[in-house]
Amino acid sequence: MTAMEFLMLTKGPLFQAALAVFALGVLVRLVEIFALGRAHNYAAPRGSAVAGGLRTMYKRFEPDPGTFKAAPFDVVVGMVWHIGFIIALLLFIPHVELIKSTFGIAWPALPNPVVDAVTAITLLGLIAALVHRLAQPVKRFLSTPEDYLIWGVTFLVMLTGWLAYHRMINPYPLALGIHILAAEIFLVVLPFTKLSHIFTAFVARYYNGAIFGRKGVQS
Repeated sequence: MTAMEFLMLTKGPLFQAALAVFALGVLVRLVEIFALGRAHNYAAPRGSAVAGGLRTMYKRFEPDPGTFKAAPFDVVVGMVWHIGFIIALLLFIPHVELIKSTFGIAWPALPNPVVDAVTAITLLGLIAALVHRLAQPVKRFLSTPEDYLIWGVTFLVMLTGWLAYHRMINPYPLALGIHILAAEIFLVVLPFTKLSHIFTAFVARYYNGAIFGRKGVQS
């Protein structure tokens, strides 16, 4: 198989298969959550459940002071690589074009050098997070194979993208194909691991906030 044939394989059948598994997995995970249901609250509402849910979704983006005091490294490094990952995913020009061609929607992107710098910082943040996990006995003991799998697929998709952008793997179609394959592995793994918090975290935050909002108190 030539480099171009490998690229066409990753851009065609493998990409479609990965999207199908991803969509089905996310749907199943969301159905599982909503199927749990909740007991009907017969008490008179003292506030808005919707406003409480939306407020909690927003407030949870702010680091909790107690958590920051207890684990400042985790909070800072976690925010750095999470934000960097989102920027590289959603604001890189080729990614925006891919989303536009796939889903028909688009938005302004950042200049490539800016995303390149953010990607480098994100990679350093991921490495720092792994080193910190391995260096802390308690964290190392609590870590599961799934935790390292999540780190691996996240790091791999960022690294292969950075290597492809800088033409550090030749020929270029091979580099791009490897990056696309890494992204497809990420998509397939996401719904079935803790990575699913990308979606479920918003549902959980809204649910908890809505409960407290209906009671007229803040979560």
